[in-house]
Amino acid sequence: MAAASSSVVRRVEELGDLAQAHIQQLSEAAGEDDHFLIRASAALEKLKLQCGEDKECSTPSNLLELYTQAILDMTYFEENKLVDEDFPEDSSQKVKELINFLSEPEILVKENNMHPKHCDLLGDELLECLSWRRGALLYMYCHSLTKRRDWLTRKSSLLKKYLVDGISYLLQMLNFRCPIQLNEGASFQDLDTAKLLSEGIFSDIHLLAMMYSGEMCYWGLKHCADQQPENHEMDIGVSGASYAAHKEPLDFREVGEKILKKYVFVCEGPLKEQEWNTTNAKQILNFFQHHTN
Repeated sequence: MAAASSSVVRRVEELGDLAQAHIQQLSEAAGEDDHFLIRASAALEKLKLQCGEDKECSTPSNLLELYTQAILDMTYFEENKLVDEDFPEDSSQKVKELINFLSEPEILVKENNMHPKHCDLLGDELLECLSWRRGALLYMYCHSLTKRRDWLTRKSSLLKKYLVDGISYLLQMLNFRCPIQLNEGASFQDLDTAKLLSEGIFSDIHLLAMMYSGEMCYWGLKHCADQQPENHEMDIGVSGASYAAHKEPLDFREVGEKILKKYVFVCEGPLKEQEWNTTNAKQILNFFQHHTN
């Protein structure tokens, strides 16, 4: 374990130096100070300090958290730029680069076998955030691509890959935390909140992840129905923690129906007073119902 910890510290320090150099390039290209880049740079400076003078007081978990926070801020700056420009034609490489950045913390932990469950090192919230950001990025990118008819005609198989990856990240995000089991011994002041927790809904982001997943399933069925099914590693459960993904073809209709029915149920049940819009979800469910393979 000590050797693995030492390896993680060295690797995090190396990655931190690379990220700091990347931030410098982004700042120079932007020509002005940006809040997210400044915050990312500050986190990496703190990381560098803890890897050096304060090495004895630091832990792999603390260092990895600093690095992850920096990556989240740095990539957020770049994502905003892509969205503002509506994902230019040559965006695929940049999207891939951002996905790689956001995947690095998990990869680092898994490669060094630091914990049986890497959430013990990174924490549920950071893991959820990393999966959410990757899934949301691919959602926004695919949304832009579905408006380009010429591109769809030529590269629907590539769209399918982006959709499958994006849906997988979002479902992974929804599966990190187990739903709260309601029983007679537990008391909740707010019954609606209790119902949400029992469904594995812990925040507004969880609801957005459900809607994004369903919408991406709709795009998949609409634009990629002629593509041959492929095996992808994913867990198609909507709630409940699961870290061992299994290989099976992603059925856009099955996954989309399951998650959007739950979305509508939650929005029109426990969250009825919050006035979440279910119109689009119901239209997509109607499309699924009438779609024939």
